[in-house]
Formats: sequence, structure tokens, C-alpha cells
Amino acid sequence: MMKISLSQPILSQADKLRLWRHDALMQHHYKTAEYIGDKILALTDDPSDAFWLAQVYYSAGNYIRAYQVLSTKELSQSIACRYLSGLCLTKLNRWDDALDVIGESNPFKREDNVHNKNYDGGVKLEASMCYLRGMIYANQNNFDRAKECYKEAVQVDAKCFEAFDELIHNNFLTAQEEWDFLNTLDFEDANDNQELVKLLYITRLNKHYNIPKFEEAESILKEEYNLTNNNDILLSRADLLFIQCKFQKCLEICEKILKNDEYNVSIMPNYLSCLHELGAKNKLFAMAHKLAQNQPTLSISWLAVGIYYLSINKISEARKYFSKASIMNPNFGQAWIGFAHTFAAEGEHEQAISAYATAARLFPGTHLPNLFLGMQYLQMNNLTLAEEYLTTSYQICNTDPLLLNEMGVIYYHKNDLKKAEYYFLKAFSASRNLNSDSKAWLSIHANLGHVYRRLNSFEKSLECFNQVLKISSKDANVYSAIGLVCLKMNKIDKAIENLHDALALAPSDPVANDLMKKALEENSKSSINNSQIDSLLSKRISSKGFIENSDTKTLAKSLIQGEQSSDEEDVMDIETD
Repeated sequence: MMKISLSQPILSQADKLRLWRHDALMQHHYKTAEYIGDKILALTDDPSDAFWLAQVYYSAGNYIRAYQVLSTKELSQSIACRYLSGLCLTKLNRWDDALDVIGESNPFKREDNVHNKNYDGGVKLEASMCYLRGMIYANQNNFDRAKECYKEAVQVDAKCFEAFDELIHNNFLTAQEEWDFLNTLDFEDANDNQELVKLLYITRLNKHYNIPKFEEAESILKEEYNLTNNNDILLSRADLLFIQCKFQKCLEICEKILKNDEYNVSIMPNYLSCLHELGAKNKLFAMAHKLAQNQPTLSISWLAVGIYYLSINKISEARKYFSKASIMNPNFGQAWIGFAHTFAAEGEHEQAISAYATAARLFPGTHLPNLFLGMQYLQMNNLTLAEEYLTTSYQICNTDPLLLNEMGVIYYHKNDLKKAEYYFLKAFSASRNLNSDSKAWLSIHANLGHVYRRLNSFEKSLECFNQVLKISSKDANVYSAIGLVCLKMNKIDKAIENLHDALALAPSDPVANDLMKKALEENSKSSINNSQIDSLLSKRISSKGFIENSDTKTLAKSLIQGEQSSDEEDVMDIETD
């Protein structure tokens, strides 16, 4: 009677060698995997074994040998082999050859845009080919084609996160376009995980748009999927806090992430920027030193060094390291913008404009480069070009209070005060999510106060300026502005009181001195009780030594004899960021 064996099926010699090769590859014994893989191919002459030998070479970083194995006529017909061949050529920076191998367009694209379902949970090879094609176009500086290829990759298979990340991380799409694109994706290939994948993708989108949807997705991921402390979810929250100028809260989240993963590259731009905004130079130095020492091949390391030097006002050193970061990674947006900032800091407008323009070309989906271009032209008093670039920025993102503030500044300088009021009010509305002690919040309120001053809405103007003083009581410009408004309202005593405060903070301020002359002149002509003014001026004399041993009328006379002032409408400079 025949015995039935319950043991595992007998493996052939080649199968046993394949298991050996596989284990060696998984355990990173590349020499073993190469040696055995070569023998397997000699024994079998099987295209599949050739493909796996090429995989071993690729994993070991031996890209040219991998490409040579895959270059035979028989293997070139295999889609998987063509994909791996193209990947090898990209590693060798042979971008044109790589495109020749994988083709300039997707040969499997259907006119009805219906894609075959993939039920094994993996990523479709077709999607990977589209992603690789996009990467090649990006390195050829053909960003429009790159964007379309990345979009096609995610549409073919929503699980192709590499392509999705390229679209979002490199700002190929505007905030509105990102949400529109997300709604075109088919998440059914993710099977039971389709809700999870979609929610995760939502948290990656631009935070200038649809914040309630982001917060809803974040809440579900935390409560139903137990991802409260997941680094990527925390990073998404940090992104939101950063654009709201809540730098301290953003920093706390960044530090929480770094406590679990001290070399998390994704969080570094936010972390470094927060340290710079908060003036934490020691922490910035420590992180820059750690990254440069331990991760010298990463462009983010040299960005950190550049930000540190920028924070201590060593502009030329900062420029050198921003440049190094951009050379290491030509598509690194933060490096290009940092590089441009160094020129802007020194008033080198033409060089700054050139660098910002490069950033605008590389990252068409972000409004920041065009915003900075507009600010440069505004500083050059070229209002036409400033308006053009700020309008372009506004078309990309119309919810950024910093941008809306600059739009208001443009129209203020063009004497279109109603338009200026409109944009400052929009900025005011958008700034409700900002920290009230942020420079942006203060600038918006101060600028709106100047507009109301010019519109003769004096009560509204004073309300805006007083809001600023509640937060920042050491701003001489605001005291001067209040003094001017009080002069116009014929509240001479209040005007002198506020101008005295302005001069106590900035004794040589020509605007405050000029306005004080006017106020004292008006006071000398009036019958106002001067005791309060005498008291204030005596404090000024004792604290700053402005003018000694004079009564109010003598002070007024001596100041009036000074150089005549310009019209007060022109002397009050409106604030910009």
C-alpha cells in the first residue's frame, strides 16, 4: 500500500537556491545574494531569475550592473523589467535614456479613464511607471508634464503615495486644486482601508483651505484609528499651527515628534522655522550642528545651518549654506526661499527677485514666492509690478492674512483707500486664527488704523491703534499715529500725551518730533490747562534730556522755530511685514 507523505513538497535545486537568495537579500547579505543569484540564472536561464538578480544589484547600489542584466532583448519586453531598468538609469542620472526605456506616456491609458482593479493590496505597476515618468520629467525641468504624470499615477492607483507626496510636498497644485484632485481619486483599490487612506490623504493637503474638513479627518483618525500620537498626524497639526503663526504651539508639537524620532526630516522645516521666529538661537545651533554632523548628505542639514546664520544676522554665511542646500536638492523650495531672503535682507532687490522667481517657477502651487516678489517690488516703489505679483499670489491663495495685508498696503500707497480697507478687513477676518501677539496680527490692525485715519474715521482708527497697544505697548509709531489722530480730532492734550510716550520710546523719531511741534503750537494758541502737559514734559526732560528748563510756551516757541514739517498725511508710514 502506497504511503502518503504529509511533509512539505520536495523543492527543486533551483527553488532551494532561490530561497537562499531571497533570505540573503532580506537580511542585506548582498554579496551572498549576488553570488547565488548569478548561479541560479546560469542554471535556469529564466527571465524571472534575471529580474531578481537585477533587484539584488539595485538593492546593493550597483545600478549599472542591474541595468546590464535587464538590457537583453528578452527582458526588455517585460513591464517589470522596463520599470526597474528605468529606475536604474535615474539613479545614474541618465534621464533621457530612462525616458526612452519607459516611454514618454502611459501606453496602458484608456480613453474612458477606467482602470483595472487590483485586489491583492499592492501598488499597480502601471502607477509606478507613471510616477517614475513624472520623476524623470521633473529632473528635466518639465514640471507641467511631471505634474500630469504624478496625477495620473495616483488616479491609476490611489495607493501610489510616492506620486501623491510629490504633488503635495512640491506644491504642484494650488490649495483648491488639491481638494478637487482628491475628489477624483478612486480609493476602492485600498479595499477595507479606503476610508483610512482618504482621511490620511486629507491631512496632507494645504491648510489654507477647508480647515474644518481637515479637523474632521484628524478627529476620526485619532478617535477611530488610534492615531493620536502618530508622527504624521502630529505633523499635519503642526502645519496648521505654523500658518496660523502659533509658533510656540507648533514648536511644542515638533519637539514631541523629535522626542520619538530625532531625525524626522519631514518635521524639520517647521521646527527650524519656529526656532527662528521665536529667537531660539541656542536650540537652532544645536539642531544645525547635529544635522550637519550626522546627516551631511541631506539638504535639510544645510538648510538648518543657513537658518541659524540668518538668525544671528550673518547674512553671507546664511546665503552660502542656503545655496549649498539648493544645489544638493534643486527642488528644495525652502532652500530657494531662504537664499532669496538673504538678498532681501541686504536690500539686494534684483538678486532677491531672481531667486524668488526661481522658487515661483519650481513650486507653482504655493503663493509664497509671488508674495515675496510683490513685497520686493513694493520696497522698490514699483507699485504696478508689486500689484501684479500680489494678485497672482492672491489667485493661488486668497486666505493668507499676510498676503491680504500686503494687498491692502499696495492700495494704500495707490491712494485707493476703499480697496485698502477691503483687503485689511479681509486680513483682519483671516487673522482671527492668528496669535494676537504675532507681528502679522499687529501689522494688520495698525495698517487698518492708518486707513481709517486717512478716511477721517477717527474713532475706528483709535480703536485699531488701541488694540495694538494692548498687545505691544512699546511701539513708538503707534503712539505717534494716535497723537496725529487726536490732533485731527482737536484733542490737543491727548495728542501731546501720546506723542510724549512716542518720544520717550524713540527720542530721535522725526515724525513724533514734527507732530509734537504742531501739538505744542496748537496748545499755545488755546486756553487749555497746561498743568498736565507740564507734568508730562518734565518727565520727558528728566528721563531723556530732550529739552531742559523750559515752560510749555517756551517749548512750543522753540519747537515751532524748527524746520517746517511736511504734510502730516505723508509722514505716517504704513507698516508692512
